Amino acid sequence: MKAIATSIPDVLIIEPKVFGDERGFFFESFNRNQFTELIGREVYFCQDNHSRSAKNVLRGLHYQIQNPQGKLVRVVQGAVLDVAVDIRKSSPTFGQHVTCELSADNKRMMWVPEGFAHGFLVLTESADFLYKTTDYYAPAFERSIIWNDPEIGIQWPSSAMPILSAKDQQAKLLADAEVFA
Repeated sequence: MKAIATSIPDVLIIEPKVFGDERGFFFESFNRNQFTELIGREVYFCQDNHSRSAKNVLRGLHYQIQNPQGKLVRVVQGAVLDVAVDIRKSSPTFGQHVTCELSADNKRMMWVPEGFAHGFLVLTESADFLYKTTDYYAPAFERSIIWNDPEIGIQWPSSAMPILSAKDQQAKLLADAEVFA
């Protein structure tokens, strides 16, 4: 595995070493020792999640204000634009974001540490999105920041109105959101 730096030092794009031939491919999607070395600290993943979404579905920008979750995310079918937004008030990159296309073809992963809001937009007819988390889902502490907040300025690739859940339609602007210290 190799880590690709982003404009926010704590967020990393991770590229696995893929072995392929006419029969198919193999790659190690997670190795605790290598991952610890790449991000510079040990993390404990306690939950694996899998979601399937249709084209133009936008999920996010989600976070948990208590029991914050670090996420190692990847796509095993289709493609998404994945986004991480720094919502740590004391961070020099507060309010800034990183985007990366994750797909079954490129096999890239993104490490989204605790203290970030996270979301993705499905670019293909559907996408299967897998992610490991460092803490359990705690719905009482879940928060959302609106996907098109002008202060954050994410350049979403689709001109079509994204398909949002009722919860994501009610998300707050970053200026009004509960954030990390």
